[in-house]
Amino acid sequence: MAYDKFTVLTSTAVPLPIENVDTDQIIPARFLKATERKGFGDNLFRDWRYNNDDSPKQDFVLNNPIYKGKILVGGKNFGSGSSREHAAWAIYDYGFRCVVSSFFADIFKGNAINVGILPVQVSEAFLDQIFKAIEADPATAISIDLAAQSITIEATGASESFDINGYKKHNLINGFDDIDYLQAMKADIKAFAAINGI
Repeated sequence: MAYDKFTVLTSTAVPLPIENVDTDQIIPARFLKATERKGFGDNLFRDWRYNNDDSPKQDFVLNNPIYKGKILVGGKNFGSGSSREHAAWAIYDYGFRCVVSSFFADIFKGNAINVGILPVQVSEAFLDQIFKAIEADPATAISIDLAAQSITIEATGASESFDINGYKKHNLINGFDDIDYLQAMKADIKAFAAINGI
């Protein structure tokens, strides 16, 4: 399944300054029965967002209308715990296209990229700058340039570079998942097979 191409994203951001956010908090296990990648955003951070009677918890950031955007800024060690892909599905389905943290669990990082979410790992000092900028002004814009591998706080001009695997970067820029990548090489594969008598 192809996803939106990721080139440059400039957006306001939603701050979640909590460390060790695990995949069960992102999408509780009781919501993992569905196999289609639809509807998971409704239950993103379900137990943090809603009371037992399904009323919204007013103190949770996703229920605060002053915070919005396509970037989620999380605390250190985001996406730890079980390897469920549904956590990435829920974040994407809710509308986020990028998650920023000072450290990601490896499996979550891979799952996020595979569904079109860019995980941007920054230094703890830069993460703190982002949180402070959003606290000072919830309308603060963050700009993420995937080709340049840079993230910038628009209000201050503060910027930092980030790392990403070259293959995964190529797929995100082109809106490919792994199968789309192979499909894009179909002509080359056929040509190679013909030349080599395969």
